[in-house]
Parts: sequence; C-alpha cells; structure tokens
Amino acid sequence: MAKKSKDENKGKTLLTDSFTDSSIKDMPIQDQSIIDMLKINYMPYAMSVIVSRAIPEIDGFKPSHRKLLYTMYKMGLLSGNRTKSANVVGQTMKLNPHGDGAIYETMVRLTRDNESLLHPYVDSKGNFGKQYSRDMAYAAHRYTEVRLEKFCEEIFRGLDKDAVDFADNYDGTMKEPTLLPVTFPSILVNSNQGIAVGMASNICSFNLREVCEATIAYMKDPTVNLLEIMPAPDFSGGGTILYNREQMEKIYDTGRGSVVIRSNYTINKKENCIEINEIPYSTSIEQIVEGIIDLVKAKKINEISDVRDDTDLNGLKITIECKRGTDHEALMTKLFKLTTLQSSFGCNFNVLINGNPRVLGVKDLINEWLKWRRVCLTREITYDLNKKKDRLHLLEGLEKILLDIDKAIAIIRNTELEEEVVPNLMKGFGIDEIQAEYVAEIKLRNINKQYIIKRIEDKEKLVNEIKDLEDILSKPKRIDKLIEDTLKDVAKKYGMDRKTQIVMQDEVSEFKPETMISDYTCYLKLTRHGYFKKLTAASVRNAAELKIKEDDEVFIELECENRSELLFFTDKCNVYKAKTYEFADTKSAEYGHYLANVLEMEPDENVIFMINTVDYKGNLMIGFKNGKAALFPISVYETKQNRKKLVNAYFDGSKACAFLVLGEDEKVDLVATTDTSKAVVFESSLIPLKSTRTTQGVQLLTSKRGSQMTSIMRVEDSGFTNPDYFRIRKIPVVGYFIKEQIVKEQIELNLDGV
Repeated sequence: MAKKSKDENKGKTLLTDSFTDSSIKDMPIQDQSIIDMLKINYMPYAMSVIVSRAIPEIDGFKPSHRKLLYTMYKMGLLSGNRTKSANVVGQTMKLNPHGDGAIYETMVRLTRDNESLLHPYVDSKGNFGKQYSRDMAYAAHRYTEVRLEKFCEEIFRGLDKDAVDFADNYDGTMKEPTLLPVTFPSILVNSNQGIAVGMASNICSFNLREVCEATIAYMKDPTVNLLEIMPAPDFSGGGTILYNREQMEKIYDTGRGSVVIRSNYTINKKENCIEINEIPYSTSIEQIVEGIIDLVKAKKINEISDVRDDTDLNGLKITIECKRGTDHEALMTKLFKLTTLQSSFGCNFNVLINGNPRVLGVKDLINEWLKWRRVCLTREITYDLNKKKDRLHLLEGLEKILLDIDKAIAIIRNTELEEEVVPNLMKGFGIDEIQAEYVAEIKLRNINKQYIIKRIEDKEKLVNEIKDLEDILSKPKRIDKLIEDTLKDVAKKYGMDRKTQIVMQDEVSEFKPETMISDYTCYLKLTRHGYFKKLTAASVRNAAELKIKEDDEVFIELECENRSELLFFTDKCNVYKAKTYEFADTKSAEYGHYLANVLEMEPDENVIFMINTVDYKGNLMIGFKNGKAALFPISVYETKQNRKKLVNAYFDGSKACAFLVLGEDEKVDLVATTDTSKAVVFESSLIPLKSTRTTQGVQLLTSKRGSQMTSIMRVEDSGFTNPDYFRIRKIPVVGYFIKEQIVKEQIELNLDGV
C-alpha cells in the first residue's frame, strides 16, 4: 500500500513505499529459466505481431487494412459520396484498438493521391502527401475526404454470401471478416511491407493484367513459365527495371531476391539541364537531392551547377542544372552509381498461410491463392444453392395453395385463434410450418390466381438453377472456369499498361570509377624505410637529385599506368592493395608517401616487394630462405569486394627472399644463389604452377651446413658470363660455387691473351 508524505524542507510531495527493508529481505527468491520466461512473456507478443499486425495474409491485406476497408464498406462508401476521413477513422476504432493516428496513416497509404499503390483502394480528396516524398506531410483527417474506389467491388464480392469466416472484434460487440474474398490475387498486385518480430515481409507489386493472365495460364498448366507472361514487377512510381533473368527466376522460385530500378529522365538541351520525372519506389526526392548535393560538396562531381525539387501539381520533377559542355548521358551514368537514382527493391514474399508465416515464390503464391479462392467460391455457391432451395420449398407450398384458394381463405377465416392459423393450414394442405407461415404472411391483395401463378412460374427456372449449382459444386473444373471468367473480367475492366519499363541489364552502361581517372605513365620508387614516390614523366625528366634520407635507399622501381593496381607484399605475409591513382603525384624533392600510415599496416611491418597489374594476368614466383620456390597465378589476389588487405597472402613457413613476376606461359632462365656463394641456373618450367597462394612450393636448393637461399633473378640481370656452367636439369640440387666460375673465366681470359 503506497502513501504520500510531505517533505517539510522542500515542500514537495514524495511517494514512499510501506515495504520495509526487512520485509523485502524475507521475500523468497525463485530461480527461473530465461528460456521459460521468454516463452511465457515474449513469445506471445512476438506471435501477436507476426499473426495479427505486420505480415499480410493470402487476401493481400494486413489486419489494419482489412478493418479499415470493411468499415468503409459497412458505411456505404462503395457507392455513396465522400465523407470526412475523421468519420472513417472514428468508425474504424470500433474494430481497430490502435489510435486514430495509426488508422489514418494506414488510410493514407491506400489512397489514390498518395500514389503508393498501383491500384488504390480509396478515392481521396485533399492533401494525402506522396509516397515518393519524405517531407511532404499529409493533412489532418478533419480536412480530407474519402470513399471506396469502384475497384473495391472486387474485394467485397461474396462477402454477404458467407464466402469467408467472421470473428468477434476486440471487445466482442461486433463481427468482422477474417479475410476479404478478393476475386484476383491482390497479394501480388499491390506492394506490401511489414516488419514483425524476428521476420519481415516485403512484397513488390505486379501488373494486374499480367497477374490475371498468369493465374489463368497456371490453372491450365501448372508447369507454365510465368516469366513469359509477367516478366517483372510493376511499380506505382514507374522507373526502369534493369532486367536480370537469373535474379528474376530466383525471385519467382524462392520469393527472395532484389530488383534493380533506375529513374527515368529527359534531357533539356535548351536549358542545359536534366529533368528526373520517375524515381525508384524505394527512395525519395529528398534523399536523391541530398545525395547529389553531398557529391558536389565533396567534389566528386563537378558537372552540376544546381539541383532542386520542382515537384508540383503536375507530378514529380527533379531538375539538375549542368555546366557548359557537360556530357549529360555520362553524368547520369555517374549519378546512377553514386546516388539512389538507381536503387534496388529487396523482395521477401513472406505471407501468412492459415496462420503460419511462409516465404513463397510467385507460382506458389498463385497456387495458394487459387486453393483459397476455390473455397470462397464454393461457399458462395453453397449459400446461393441453399437460398434457392429455401425459395423452391416455399413455392412448392404455394403451389398446393393454388389447388384451392377458397379453402385456404376459409381455413384462415374460420380459425378463432391467431396462433392456430399456421397449424390449420399445415393440416388442410399437408405442408410444413415454414410453408404455412409463408402462405399466412401473403397480403390479402395478393391472394389471387395471377399472383400465385406468377410465383409458381418461377419454380421451373429455380429447379434448373439448383441443378446447375449442384453440378458446379460437383465439378471442380466448372469452379475453375468461374474463377477464370472473373479474372478475365477484372483484367478487362481494371487492367492498365505497365508503368515500369524493362531494359536488359547488359544493355545499359554502368559507371566505373576508373573512367573518371586520367591515365598517364607513372614512375614508382619504394625505399627501404617504406617511403613511396609516384613521379610523372615530366618530373623524371626535369628532376634534380632524388631526395631520400641518409641511411635510406631505393630498392624497387616500377613503370606503370595511373589506373593500374598495386600489390604491396610485407614481411608478415600480408598483401595490401591500392590503386595507383589513389596516391598523389610527388616531386623528386619530397620524401613521398609513408606506406605504413597510408596502408594502415601493423606495427613493425615492412614492405619487401611491390608489383603492379591491370588485369591480374601472369604468374608470381616466390623464393624462400629454406631453399623452396613457389609459383602461382597473380589472379589469386583478385577480389570481387575490392578488399584492401589480404592476410596469409603467401607461405609463412620460411622468410621470403625473392619475388619474381613471370608471364603466363613464359619460360626463362633463372639464377638462384645462396649465402654460401653457391648458385644454380634453371629453367622456370622446373617449378610447377600451383593454384593456391599459400603453397610452400617445391625444394629448389638443398641446405648444406645451414645454408640459405638469398635470391632468384633472371640470368640477364645476374651478370653471369657463363651461365651454362651452373645449369641444372632437375631439382633439388646443392649448387655450384660461384668462385669456381670466376677462376674458370680468368683462366680463359689469360689463354685468350697468350
């Protein structure tokens, strides 16, 4: 029990608890499993969000959509005039326990003016914002007006004929449909997004006409290729899909994948500007404009002088003003790559089927919808059949009255008590209570032969209709024919041409950053202390003495192109990758770039070799101090993700002492030397080509008395005048002393002199 006490010093009212410290200590503490607590407390919440809030069902609606549309249907807004949105929101609160803000926001997305859906459900008047604008707010519900679109006839048809089940609302005062009996696969026609607990749903929209045709084709042949009929999604915002057949097949088969969408634009050469009039469904005007402004500020794009949002009552429009001499097509290709003018829609076709969330492909969704639609139609036909049977039963009783109308009048007139009229008619004509009640309720003015004969004339027609309905129920093919006819009618009445264009992905030009880079010949120099110089041809020609530190020296020099890629090999078996153009040009009088900082190398890590490549062709030979040599393709260092650092880039069992770049099929004579003044000359083909970069290679030189290999180089770079003296035909070998070569050459020189 809580009580209030007054703080005399501060005059504030404080809340104190009557529990004492001792009473808290005496309370028993029970250990509970976290798994059990999650099951008891969290799992019901998670399931409620999944089943009752965020994930759409096979009719294409979430509960919030269904409650709103059903409320508008019961308000007579399918055929009546518009009413204030506030009225609809208020009435919907009888079914939807959430606040008016959440209900109105749901309505906004369903309206025609918001442009979120290919086929909107709500005919709107007023400001409802725009799907493609983040900052364009919708007006309050007291200002706007709504009613149902005529298109909604297709989602309520059969609702009053027991086509679907009804359930109590949250307080048990009303009934609401558990699903809406849509006559077409609305789950595919309008986009639907939802985030539940532990799962999400993101369904893109498809063209209504194509969906209906695809459903009919699937009914006739379940093996049909739906891509031939409905090749790709169709978004309300238009744009252009970059069509990837493999990716689209994945979406249709599994329900997961992504669709790449580009904005549509026109080039106004007179005004020297680009006008964007359609953007991807998953982005907004503000996001695009802000992205372009950021690129201009970062000086990544220099062709734009101004960008603004010119959207008005005529529709979306983003204007990009260009500088004189701008290549507009090249600029757009660049913007597609660097901004959300091109973005992707991630598909996740997660749908509730009989209360269970399932991720289904397009064909499976159509199949599930057909199974559900057949049940709805069967229930409708059964409802009509029972009504006709009841009508026939009444007419059969009326037919018996026709035999003697005067007798019926006499029975009614001679019956003293009102409650005995029905029993007396039952006895007098041999009819049941329902028939007798129907006869007793006929007005006095209608008790004539003309009225009764007209009613009985309907009997034969009614009998034929009953037989036809029973035949439909007994033949599934006839039910499918009714579904097919309805789909054709929906496609004819409400079908529209595609809003989103389709272009093959390999037919459009993709932006490559290299195209922005100027290409020229560079001269690269790397010092022992890790200083990297990038010199231009002009710098080399006009250069003074190369500036390096006193105890430093250049040990690697390369000539390459500015667009080439550089690989830096370190003494910790790592390889760092960088683009040549990422390094600024340096002057001869400068120390250059300190690689340890630029490449973010590890402490005490040093670069021991550097190569350049454009296409990763060729082979790399690495010699190790233990006498082994490894040969493998340079392409093993090529990565799709453009990684900056590769660990375990080569064999770490022994220190590397030599790096040599060879052509793919190049066979050259090489010289290997040891620290004991031994050498061998061998053909590069003696070292087998391996496929992995961490290969330890093969033994080239055998160690004798702890000797180590010190280098591998081309014969022409070795200075050997008589390489055949050191030539070997197989490996491994010990090698020949280099001093023997010197003595032999000296003797030959002396003999020549004599």
